[in-house]
Amino acid sequence: MAFVFWDAHAIIFIAYLEKERAINSDHYIALLDRLKDEIAEKRTHIKKKKVLLHQNNAPCQKSMNWASNYFLIRHLKRMLAGKKFSSNEGVIAETEAYFEANDKSYYNNGIEKLEGRYHQCITLEGNYVE
Repeated sequence: MAFVFWDAHAIIFIAYLEKERAINSDHYIALLDRLKDEIAEKRTHIKKKKVLLHQNNAPCQKSMNWASNYFLIRHLKRMLAGKKFSSNEGVIAETEAYFEANDKSYYNNGIEKLEGRYHQCITLEGNYVE
C-alpha cells in the first residue's frame, strides 16, 4: 500500500507500507511527522504557514471520492495495467518514475478538478462518484 502526499506542484513524498504490516496510530503519527519534515524541506515558502491536509477516512468502496484515487491513482493504474513485476521494488520504481515524469501542470490540474468533485459528492449526498 502506498501513502501519496501531493500538492498542486508535485509529489511531496510517497511512503510504502510493507506487506502484512498494520497501520496503527504510531505508524500514522510517524507519517505525519515525516510529511511535516518533507514540506519544510521541499516547500520552504510555506514552512511557517498552516498546511491544510485532505484526508480520506471513507471505506474502500467509496474511495474514488478521494482526490488521490480519483486523479493520481486512476492514471497510475492505467499505466501499470497488464505489467508484471517480480518484486515490490520493481513496482515502487515504476510508480516513482511515473510520478516524476509528470510536470507541475498535471498536479495543478488534479487540484483544480477537486472543487467540482466535491460539489458532485455533496449533491449525491456522499454516494459513489465515478
